[in-house]
Amino acid sequence: MARKETVRNAELLVEKTMKGNDASHDPAHVWRVRDLALSLAREEGLSSSPASMEIVELAALLHDIGDYKYLRDPSEGKIVENFLEEEGVEKDKKSVILKIIKGMGFKEEVTGHATSEWFPEFGVVQDADRLDAIGAIGVARCFTFGGSRKIKLHDPAIMPRSELSKEQYVNKDEQTTINHFHEKLLKLKDMMKTKAGKRRAEKRHKFMEEFLKEFYEEWNGVA
Repeated sequence: MARKETVRNAELLVEKTMKGNDASHDPAHVWRVRDLALSLAREEGLSSSPASMEIVELAALLHDIGDYKYLRDPSEGKIVENFLEEEGVEKDKKSVILKIIKGMGFKEEVTGHATSEWFPEFGVVQDADRLDAIGAIGVARCFTFGGSRKIKLHDPAIMPRSELSKEQYVNKDEQTTINHFHEKLLKLKDMMKTKAGKRRAEKRHKFMEEFLKEFYEEWNGVA
């Protein structure tokens, strides 16, 4: 099947499976990650390889389908694998795409279970997803998700955890939205894999630091 048709079918799958998610993990998030990933891939010199660009685009499009935070049925975890099979994606490409998707999560890396040897396609997709989690968009997404789960905005008595187990990270009920910045989002700049990702993360990271400074001043009534 032609790459163009497979990509369009992947877009349709995203729209079908993610349309009911809150705006922090909706199709618009996927479109941004796809665009970022392709842009990073070009900066990293991957555009000379059509196969690499196809892997990057499909992995970016499919990366959040079956996300544990929105899983309604255990069978949904196989949607991506089944899709790639039905689309006739070559075995080697399919294997790489699934490896990217399964290994790119923060909860894996923060607990030492991430892919030990990353490769360029993996790096640009993971960096793209993490870039969308920080900066102005990241701030908006963070509060959107917290509001959708009725997570407390801020509580000065609840200190951010310096180290998280996978179970603690997955258990969103134990967090405040502001603590999520300290427990995850502010760490992402230094976890970028590619030079292009690192460059872009600098500005977004600085924006979050300035936002938090203003937030605490307003919370304490001194701004």
